[in-house]
Order: sequence, then structure tokens, then C-alpha cells
Amino acid sequence: MVLAALASRQLGRPVRLVMQRPQLFGPVGGRPHTAQTVRIGADADGRLTALEHRSTSTTSVLEDWVESCALVTRMLYASPAVATSHRLVKLNVGTPTFMRAPGESSGMFALESAMDEMAAAAGLDPMEFRLRNDAQRDEQKNAPYSSKALTECYRLAAERIGWSRRSATPGTLRDGNWLVGLGCASATRPAKRSPCAARVRITADGRALVSSSTSEIGCGNYTVMAQVAADALGLPVDRVRFELGDTRLPEAPISAGSMTLESVGSAIDAACAAARRQLVAKAVADPGSPLHGAAAADVVIEDGWLRARSGGARDNVAVLLSRLGGAPLVADGNSQPGEEDKQFSMNSFGAVFAEVHVDRDLGIVRVPRIVGRFGAGRIINAKTAHSQLLGGVVWGLGMALTEESLLDPRSGRFANANLAEYHVMVNADIGDIDVAFVDEVDPHVNSLGAKGLGEVSMTGVTGAVASAIYNATGKRIRDLPITLDKLI
Repeated sequence: MVLAALASRQLGRPVRLVMQRPQLFGPVGGRPHTAQTVRIGADADGRLTALEHRSTSTTSVLEDWVESCALVTRMLYASPAVATSHRLVKLNVGTPTFMRAPGESSGMFALESAMDEMAAAAGLDPMEFRLRNDAQRDEQKNAPYSSKALTECYRLAAERIGWSRRSATPGTLRDGNWLVGLGCASATRPAKRSPCAARVRITADGRALVSSSTSEIGCGNYTVMAQVAADALGLPVDRVRFELGDTRLPEAPISAGSMTLESVGSAIDAACAAARRQLVAKAVADPGSPLHGAAAADVVIEDGWLRARSGGARDNVAVLLSRLGGAPLVADGNSQPGEEDKQFSMNSFGAVFAEVHVDRDLGIVRVPRIVGRFGAGRIINAKTAHSQLLGGVVWGLGMALTEESLLDPRSGRFANANLAEYHVMVNADIGDIDVAFVDEVDPHVNSLGAKGLGEVSMTGVTGAVASAIYNATGKRIRDLPITLDKLI
């Protein structure tokens, strides 16, 4: 993509990058293969006494790419002794790259599978075992959580899926020739942000143009950032437009790591706060304004009107700017991690429950139902946020049951580098996905109180599905994807 952009600048013309499907598997990169070992110790009360997670992942001979599988093990559960390590095996393959929920997706399958096995060995309900060992603070970082709604997520999701009907004895529940199993797993993903800038420009017609050089990759940035700006400015959302996708705009980080709303949204919030202060200052200083002489702290902006809290005086934003000559009001804002990053451990959390049906004779796996509840701070747009959760669950189901890159050891190339043999989930594979958010207030994470949610819903799916398959069949599968040949 960089070469295409450079060629376009050199030629002064648009340049189209065209790649064949096999090139997406090799040169572009994907999630590396990992071999993970987890060891858990617990006492007679089901409390963890030791937790060890060792991960070895593949990389190329050109770059030390590390899949950070064991990071979550350092903070999710409470244990007095925790040891983790990451090692690399250099191979003559393409360099791996980020794939949704890098580190957590692979690492949590291993961790949650091990937690499930220990729960069975201890004779405890898998959900009870997890909640009994739920960490109340991040011991690895030696900091409290900015907020953590994991217990509430488990309570609501368990009730929704009917966890009480689960039998501890595998293979007990049946539906004709199908073995029915229920499983659960925790989900988590760091809440983080990167330095970002934004600009707001309010014109004399009372409309605002908000800009930042982020990108739209299908997550709803146009909609959500306009909502953030409208709320911060006190303008109707239909009078706010968000502009992105141009490097001439204020600098923003990449759209990755579930940090776009936290980074860009916080910068927009800062820019709009600066613009709001300018509007109030202009109104109280303007002899022609009904708010002239009012205390700035007493003036609020709502629905396009500046209004004094203590009285009935008000002034319209558009009228104010027109009266002052019609020049646009421009304000810039910046956002970057501050002391809160050192004072708190900031993460999104969730609980995922799966119901699976396994054909007794053929080993075919169906997942008619997934239930997930998640705590991700303030939800700006319920519809787009819900869509993000749905997408994460679908991707998690693909990782659990179908998606696998088969490397040819003779050439170092993928033998199934096409969509005929690399199997992704389609509509017919997906059952009912019941996902929602719990009410969670996080006053520490950023000015919006919002956490990243694009990837958290994926991180618990593989563990929940594997747990449910064990509950249905009594077979513990530790290799992904869980295909029928591993169950027959």
C-alpha cells in the first residue's frame, strides 16, 4: 500500500493496488502459529496457588514478531505465583502480523481451556471457579482496575443462557442424536489510546465540521465521532459533520487495537471543549448578546443555544457568529495517555457462554447459541457497538471451528491460500448471537469514559466453544480449529 501511494505521488495519478488471493496469505501476513503450555495449581478450596503460561510462536527470519499470548495471564485471575514467557521460532515464512485481538485471541484459548480443565479436576462449576479467582486488582501492574464488571457479565450471561441446566457429567444433555454441551469463558482486551489531534470549525450557519486523519474501516467512525462532537458542542447531531481519511487533517493513530474511539474521540472532545469555551467567551463579551456580562461558568450550550443556568437569557450559536462578522470559529484539541495509564489497569471485560450440539456419529459441531455480556465503559452508539460485538463473535467462531492456514513445509507457502479451502463462517453456520453491554461507569479511562470494544468479544469465544464441546462429548480438544476428525 505504501508503494502504491508513493507511485501515485510520483505519477500524479491514481494508482490501484491489485493482489491475488494467495498473496494475502503470504506477503500480507496473518496470525502466527503458537504452541502454548499452561500449568495451574489450586488448593482444596479452588483458589489458585500457581499459574504458569509459556508461549512459543512462529516468526520470519526477517523480523522478531511476538504474539503476546501470555500477557492476559498476568492480570485476569488472582494467584500468588505467576510466571509467563514468550519465545520465538524463526522460519522461512512471511512475517506474521496483527490479526483481530492479537495475543489475547490465541492466549485466552489456552488459558481458558486450562481453567476449564482445572475446574473439572477440582469438582467445581467452571463459572464458579473463575469468579472465585477473579482478580480484584492487577497484581502484575500493581494497580487497581479503572473498572471491572466481569462478575456482573457472568451473572447476566449465565442467567440468559440457562446455565443452571448444565450437567457436570459430559454427554448428559441430548437432543436426538446430538450431544448438547454448555461452556463459558472470560473475555478481556486492554483499553488504551494513542496521541491524537482533532479540529472543529463552526460556521455562521450554526454547523460544525470536525476533522481528524483517522480512517473508516467499517466500524462506524463517521457516525460515532459526529455524535461525540455534537454532544460536546451542544449542537444537534444533524448539524455536525465528521471528516477523515486525509493526512492533511490533524494527525491520528492507526485504526487498530480497539483504540480509535478512545484516541480520536478524546481528541474531538478536547477540541469541542475549546470551541465551546470560545463561544461562551464571545457571548458574554458581546454587548449585543442577551448573555452579555454573564459569568462564563453559568453558561451552557444545548441544542445550538447558549443559555444561562440562572436565568432565561439565551443566544443562538449561528446568530452569535453572524452578529460578530460571520467568521468561522476554529479550535484544536489533543489527547494522549496521561497519569491514569500508570495509576490504573484499564481493560474491557466480558463473559461468553456457548451452547454446542455435536453429532454422536459424525462429529459435526453446530453452535446454535452464543450469549455474551460485556463491560466497555460508556457506549456512545448502541447500534454500531452491538454490531462490533456480533462481528467479533463470528470471527471467534471461525477461529474455533473452521479457519486454518496449512503450511507446505517444502516451500514455506500456504497450501490452502484461497477461499475455497480456507473456510470462513457464512450465514448458514451462525446461530443466535445474544450479546449486550452491562452498565459500567469508568471515570478514569479517558474523558469519554469509553473503552475499546472491537476485539473483546472475540477473545472468549474459542474457550467457551471448546468448553461446551467437552461438556457435550467428554473430549478435551487443545488444537484449533476443532474439526470433526478430532471428535470422531
